[in-house]
Amino acid sequence: MTRIEAELNNYARSLSGLALSLALLLSLGMTPAGAAEPLRLAVSMTPLSLPIFVAEQQGYFAEAGLRLRLQEVVGGHRAMQLLLEGQADLATASEAVLMFNSFKSPQFALLASFVSSGNDIKLVLRPNTGIKQVKDLFGKRIGTVLSTASHYMLDTTLLASGVDPKSVQIIHLQPEAMADLLKSGEVDAVAIWEPLPFKLLQSVPGSQILPTPGSYRLSFNLIAAKALAGQRDEELQKLLVALERAERFIALKPEQAQALLRERLKLDQAFVDWIWPSYHYRLSLDQWLLSSLEAEARWARQGGHIKGLEKGDASPNYLDLIFAKPLRKAATAAVNLID
Repeated sequence: MTRIEAELNNYARSLSGLALSLALLLSLGMTPAGAAEPLRLAVSMTPLSLPIFVAEQQGYFAEAGLRLRLQEVVGGHRAMQLLLEGQADLATASEAVLMFNSFKSPQFALLASFVSSGNDIKLVLRPNTGIKQVKDLFGKRIGTVLSTASHYMLDTTLLASGVDPKSVQIIHLQPEAMADLLKSGEVDAVAIWEPLPFKLLQSVPGSQILPTPGSYRLSFNLIAAKALAGQRDEELQKLLVALERAERFIALKPEQAQALLRERLKLDQAFVDWIWPSYHYRLSLDQWLLSSLEAEARWARQGGHIKGLEKGDASPNYLDLIFAKPLRKAATAAVNLID
């Protein structure tokens, strides 16, 4: 064998070894550089998700050395479903969605709350109902997305006004169906999160918002597949660092943040002006969130909203579903939990 032939054989063996190594890396879900596959974040297309939009647009995820792929959905319930089905690694969802799913599966962990609002969910009335206050909803047909924050807000608003939720007909609807059913009169009202109420006012002439007591404060949260805990903690920390930077950006440059929100969700400034004061963007893990989860779980059990629950079954221990380590490293002061 000539020297040239020997070198060609060595080169061929090198290529073969490289191919085998690459195949092994791919089988382990790794890239050739040794980094894990990008984290998949299912994000609800709502103003609540603004810190995520800002962090992506301003390059904060990339600057933190994080590889992230966003999967856009309408509603935290859908984001959570993608996570539970293994189609996403992370999801944004309200604490109510987290609570409902905690009875079904323990395979997720709460990383942080990143925004709260006392006015994100609204009751929208069809035209010409004659309804002036919550008490007038007695006997009416109300659409909402069951097992979500809008469901919880509707139920507790009725109770706070002395209306038995069983005295109204609550109909399970997806957000996309609400405008047509309001127009046709098949429902008298819907309870839904922004920006749907604003869009319904525009698309259903004569519809209006019903004033409510406003006792429910929603939190919107970052939730991870439990398999990530202990395996990809550094990436979770980087994600939270990027979100903390984004929230500072929102606080210091509100006009730029609002412009980004308008562009991302195809909204107008009138809507942004309407909802902006009701959002409080802040990373946190505090006792209030834990207490809210426990209270909502009691409501769900007592109201028979959890399918398959046996009498005497207890609620999950929500402290066990919180994974605070990444947030403690990213923003220590944001964690205020009593262990």
